[in-house]
Amino acid sequence: MDPTLPTQECKILIIDDDPSLRSALKTSLSASGFDVEEAADGPQGLALLRQQPFDLVLLDINMPGMSGFEVCERIRTSDSHTGVVMVTVRDAENDKVKALDMGADDFITKPFRLRELVARLRAVLRRTRGENEPKLGRIQAGDLELTLDTRQLRRSGEEVRLSPTEFDLLSHLMRNQGVPLTHVKLLRAVWGPEYGGELEYLRSYVRMLRKKIEKDPARPEYIVTEPWIGYRFRNPSDPFAPNPAAEEE
Repeated sequence: MDPTLPTQECKILIIDDDPSLRSALKTSLSASGFDVEEAADGPQGLALLRQQPFDLVLLDINMPGMSGFEVCERIRTSDSHTGVVMVTVRDAENDKVKALDMGADDFITKPFRLRELVARLRAVLRRTRGENEPKLGRIQAGDLELTLDTRQLRRSGEEVRLSPTEFDLLSHLMRNQGVPLTHVKLLRAVWGPEYGGELEYLRSYVRMLRKKIEKDPARPEYIVTEPWIGYRFRNPSDPFAPNPAAEEE
């Protein structure tokens, strides 16, 4: 069985103004088990979304007329369940942050490989289908086990002591496995809505968590950095998890 196949049939809509790229993506994703349709621009894509449900939308940011940002915003005003993965160009960090702020679930940078794209799509699909929801108040990832009701962390069966803020940060990251989280969203989720610019708070706590949960904090497997954006929690036991950046801020 092809390891890139999704666990259930998945309908995906590609919205991109480049016909050759659309065709190549449709061929490749169809071969990987996805049910694929395509749209040449934002209005056509939105019309298809009104006509039938899709599990995922692969959306290019840079399109003439209606941009991918506007399309994403319109999707999110009426639909909070469809996964949206936006396609960005290399080094366009502001676009990546804006895409996440507009409601995108993830992004992928051109040029990309099919396996990387499928990994991103599968991660979003698992989250939108609720497959990442903790069962019985516990979250398992690799050799980590987080028990939510007792606020305990075990690594390979051994208890790891965490401060309240460390636990809250790790819990939020693990609840959103595979999802890129911006600095601002993490600060507001863990410290409170009045926070947003205190990046050193976040960096300090990430460094402390990495010392406690990573085999090599300098080459993290769990809490990986999204440069200039934020962090992503990666489950190393997930064969489809995107490769870690192996970089620390």
